[in-house]
Amino acid sequence: MPSPSRSIKMPDAASGFTTRISNYRERVETALARWMPDETDAPERLHAAMRYAVLAPGKRIRPLLVYATGETLGVPVGRLDGPACAIELIHAYSLVHDDLPAMDDDDLRRGRPTCHRAYDEATAILVGDALQTLAFEVLARDHAMIANTSRRLRMTAILARAGGSMGMAGGQMVDIEAQGKKLERGALDNMHAMKTGALIRAAVLFGAHSLQEPREAALHALERFGTRIGLAFQIQDDILDASGDSARLGKQAGADAAHDKPTYTGLLGVDEARRALATVYSEALEALEPLGEDAAPLVTLSRFIVERDH
Repeated sequence: MPSPSRSIKMPDAASGFTTRISNYRERVETALARWMPDETDAPERLHAAMRYAVLAPGKRIRPLLVYATGETLGVPVGRLDGPACAIELIHAYSLVHDDLPAMDDDDLRRGRPTCHRAYDEATAILVGDALQTLAFEVLARDHAMIANTSRRLRMTAILARAGGSMGMAGGQMVDIEAQGKKLERGALDNMHAMKTGALIRAAVLFGAHSLQEPREAALHALERFGTRIGLAFQIQDDILDASGDSARLGKQAGADAAHDKPTYTGLLGVDEARRALATVYSEALEALEPLGEDAAPLVTLSRFIVERDH
């Protein structure tokens, strides 16, 4: 893996951010639990399934990107809980729907039965629907978020586009249509820029738009970073799917190959995919150069993203 750009200081703990990762996870999980309906409230089965899907242990990469970006820019952490929850709720809904029989038909997610296996298919569909709308309710109602109306509206628009036909949902459609086909590298990049990268980029921009007046240069740098680290995340996901084991991954290893999906490892081979990952990771770090040493939290989180083993 390439070293970080020399213009960004890389202390071992990036000013303590490594140790704060677990604190940020706990923070967003506590906030998510507050926003989730209680499972004793009617309809009880739907609410229980929503909590099952969202509160299962996870890496929380997207909320961590919100917090890391906010920390980089000096945003008060209390403003970031709502955006972090909203982004994770959209991600959780996408996983529930991706796992359905009509999509990937997966049995395992985060080390336990998928939502439609633990409950049923109809309940899982409604879980996804409810989580998606809850994400936008959080953006509308969270009183601790930035009070600037234009910033809130901008975040709402970013999330809607990231999750819609020009983003995650559209990327999923491209993925479905590409099964059994061999995509060229550019087409594969474009598909994952929509399916995976759009929401990761949105997480970075959420942190930036939680600042009262973010600088245009910083927004440009962060948008570029979000695009590249989103692609790096997907390449590492493909590598893990091809070379990892199900127990460690918490989901079925080799599922992409079994579904004849286009992947970086399928197109390039594992070794060449690792080289591609190194290149994209380096580009992500280069994008942070205008932010200097303040970007240390994002540098540390980037390393975690590309070196993770599940």
